[in-house]
Formats: sequence, structure tokens, C-alpha cells
Amino acid sequence: MGGGLYRSANATPDGVQPPSDGATYISVDRIDQPMVESTSPAPEPPVGGTAAGNSAVMAIGSLVSRGTGFLRTLVLGSALGTFAVGNAYTTAQIFPGMVYEFLLGGILTSVLIPVLVQRRKVDSDGGEAYAQRLLTLAVIALWVATVAAVAAAPVLTSLYGSDKTSDEFQNLVTLLSYLMLPMIFFTGLSALISAVLNTRGHFAAPMWAPILNNLVVIATFGLYIAIFGAEIIEPDEMTAGRIILLGGGTLLGVIVQAAGLFPALRKVGFRWRWRFDFRALGLRELGRLGAWMICYVAVSQIGLAVLFNLLNRAGDENGAGPLIYNNVFLLLNMAHGIIAVSIVTALMPRMSAAAGDGRFADLTADLSRGTRMITAVLAPVAVVFGVLALPISVALFRWGAYGADSAVATSTVLIVAALALVPFSISQLFTFAFYALPDTRMPALINIPVVVLRVLVQIALFAAFSTQFTASGLMLGNAVSYVAAAVLSAWLLRPRVGRIGLSEIMRTFGKVLVAALGAAVVGLVVITLLPGGEHLSRPQAILQLVVGGVVIGGSYVGLALLLRIGEITEVVGMVRRKLGR
Repeated sequence: MGGGLYRSANATPDGVQPPSDGATYISVDRIDQPMVESTSPAPEPPVGGTAAGNSAVMAIGSLVSRGTGFLRTLVLGSALGTFAVGNAYTTAQIFPGMVYEFLLGGILTSVLIPVLVQRRKVDSDGGEAYAQRLLTLAVIALWVATVAAVAAAPVLTSLYGSDKTSDEFQNLVTLLSYLMLPMIFFTGLSALISAVLNTRGHFAAPMWAPILNNLVVIATFGLYIAIFGAEIIEPDEMTAGRIILLGGGTLLGVIVQAAGLFPALRKVGFRWRWRFDFRALGLRELGRLGAWMICYVAVSQIGLAVLFNLLNRAGDENGAGPLIYNNVFLLLNMAHGIIAVSIVTALMPRMSAAAGDGRFADLTADLSRGTRMITAVLAPVAVVFGVLALPISVALFRWGAYGADSAVATSTVLIVAALALVPFSISQLFTFAFYALPDTRMPALINIPVVVLRVLVQIALFAAFSTQFTASGLMLGNAVSYVAAAVLSAWLLRPRVGRIGLSEIMRTFGKVLVAALGAAVVGLVVITLLPGGEHLSRPQAILQLVVGGVVIGGSYVGLALLLRIGEITEVVGMVRRKLGR
């Protein structure tokens, strides 16, 4: 139900595999105990090293992965800018992820990894033969899909483009797609190898491999700037050398990422062997389990096609296009990944175990606490996004070809994204609650009206307002759909699991809203007293960001303690205990 530039986190419902975006996890051992930071437990003892050592490696890898990933985004904007060429690259880059998600992403998360874990436990060979068959079939399917996608590149361009975009823009997207669509194969291969490693208790390599990808792409854009400069050009000025460098360098990054995982396979004792006896996989059962997930992803991709079509229409008229929207969604997803994914990952094993034992009261208690925890911890982040949108955009993105006007446009979208952050994370938590039952059918069915609502709101806002508001309107459509998804999911969950503690959740919502509004007012007052204006310099933006962030965070925590928001008092208590030691 994402409504953004979706990228699979490869996180499983049973908490087997931690997200590849490098989140910090929060385990909740008991409802009445304080939160304790840790990593998601593996199904088997880690291969090589102690649990503490592996946790440290993953924590460092998470930090480096996030840092290099964000630097990659900054260098992209600096090299290409936010207009036609930058939007063309962003559009072409989404195609491999779209095809991969449709083929494997959702199924890997909800079906294949749990099956690999089960076969790892029950098969006499530790599930090795089963994994070899699965890898063989998946590699063949990925290769066929990649060839088909490359052949269909012009069709994809027409679907995600716009009839108003120029022929030069469409041609540039198509040429970049020819080079970047083979990423489907290597992305899928990387995800499959990571799944095999995770089910054997090895998390370090899958955590560090994306960093190799980021470094290659950063080097690609650095070389692009060194050779061609950081300036805004038109699509018809993109020479063959520029196109080959951008598309080929992006593809090379994924190839290096996949190649970097093979040594870890040998380390855990897994041997790659081609096996073509696919009947032993139980394809009918896998198909039954994965059918609803395919439906879920397919509906989401329809929404994504509409999203890109509208964004490219706006970008063609110098409005905020795909690249600006993608940068803002990246910020939203980072906050979601660091906080909400941590909580969901920690709660999933508990909710899955409770559902399996028929202890639905325990499941709803975890779901209620997760909802309150996500709301309380993400609310100040949303305030920071809304109040400090302009200094954030200037300080983070205004480099090279990413000019001052683009930073202002980015800030407008970020203000609206602040409204979407908490509903987005809560809707994801409820989706995973269905997976804990386990049920992939209901999330797929819920996704249909949610995406329809999102598309209708987005099209209506696009028709009602100028193209300058398009990206903000699309983000507002996301926010509306996230609220609808959360409400609909809660309504459909209740007959199956019982009351989820709505009164307690609403009390927390009310307290959090008061604390967030108070922090926002204090933040706005402080920002007006600091130097700066609509066109901030970078030093002014950094000053506003640092001072405003501290003031907003401090005000929110103070008001939360005053209002006795339990989730915040737990965190503060945990910090005090650690400092006391």
C-alpha cells in the first residue's frame, strides 16, 4: 500500500530477515517492560562469531548503508538536476524495481523465506537441495523476465511517461531502460542469495553488499560530474557517452552487489548446484500462497504507473517531477525504516507465535502497543519534516544542478509528506498483523480499494490545481489512502482477533497530537527568530536545522512527559538507566 517509489526491504513476516535498509531494531520482550534495543533474532545461531559481534557488524553496516545510500541520492540530484534529464533517469530506474517486485519481491517476503526456514528445519540436508531447486527455477524465471522486459522497454516508457512529454524525453527514458532493465536479474539474484544466507543465520553480507552498489553508483555520478560537469541540460543534449555512463554505471552497481554475496555462500557451507526437478518444490502450494501477494503487488504497480504518468506531466511543465518526489519519499521511508520497521520487525515474531497458539489477546496487545509506539516516536519526526522542510531541503539537496528553486519545490512536498508519515507506518503495521495470522489474501483485497482511492484523489488534485502542486497533491493522496488502509485493516481485523484497544490508542493519539502541535508552534517561533528567508543559504539552513531540531525535539519530549505519554516515558527511562550505569 506504499504509494511511493517502492523498493522491497526483503523483510519477512516472521522476523527472519532484517530489512536491507539498515534499520535499528527494538525488541519488545514483554508488554510491561521497557523497550530494549537489539537486532531481529535469526532462526539459527549465527555462522561465525558471537551474536554480539554479528549485531555490531550489522549496526555498523546499517549506518554505512544509510549514509552511502543518501549520498548516492545527493550526487544524483547534483549531477542531473530536477528537470527533464533527472526525471528521465528516475523514471528509467523504477522499471527494474517494478518488474522485480511483480515477479519476486512480495513473494520472497511473504512466501519463499518462510518456506526456506521451514525446510531448513525439517529436511535432513538442512534444506540445501530445496534451496538449490528454488534458486535454479528463480534464476531461469528472472532471466526470461529480464529479456522480455528489455524487449518491452518502449512499452514501459509509454506507460510510465505521458503523452505530453517530448519525444526526446521518451527516447532518453527508453535508451536508459535498455541499460538498466538487466538490473532485474541481478537484483533478484542478490535477494535470493540474501534469503539463503539469512535462513542460515548469516546477516552481515546482505547488510554490507548494498553498500558496494551505492559506492559504484556514487563513483559513476562523480565521474559524470568530473567529465561533463554539474549542469542542467535538455534530453536531446544527452550524448551516447553520457547515457552509457549513467545507465551502465547503475547496472554495474547491482552486479557488484550480487557478486559480493557469493563468498558468503561458501562461508555458510552452501554449494550452488543446478537442480531441475522442480516438482519437489511443491509449486502448486507455492503458487497458492503467492497468488494473493502477486495481486497485491500488481494493484500497487497500477497505482505506481498513474503516479509516474502524473509526475512526468508535471515535470514536463517545470513542476516538481519524479526526482523531487523520490527524494521526499526517501526521507519518509528512512524515518519509517529506522523507527517503524524496527518496531514491526520486533513485534512480528511475537504476533506470529500468538496467532499460531490462538492467543489473540496477546496479539492485539502487541498490535495496540505497536500502534501507540509508532505514533508517539514518529510524531516529532513528522513535526521536524513539516516545520523545517525548507532548511532540510536546502541543507541536504541543494548541490550542483539541484538549484534553489528545486529546493523550495522539495520543501513543499516534504510538508505534505509530514502528514503521511505516521499513517503510512501504522498501515504497514496492520498489514503485517494479517501476515502474522497468516493471511496474504486480506491485505491484497484491502489494497484494491486503497489504491483506487489513492488514484482518484491524486487525479482529482492534479485536475484541480496547477502542475506546481502535482507532487504535493500526489503525496496528499498517499496520506489519505494510508489512513483509509489503517482504518479498513483495523475494522477487518477485529472480527478475527477481537478488540485492539481502540480507546487506549485514541487517548495516546490525542496526547501525541497536543505534544506535536505544541512542539510545532515552538519550532515555528524559533525559526522566525533565526536568520534566513525563502532563499536560505546553506549555513543558514544548517543553523535552522540544528537549532530547530533540538528545540522541537526537546519541546516534544517535555510535553510528552507532562502529558504522561507512556511510550515516551519508557524511552526516557531507558536512556536515564543507561546514563546511570
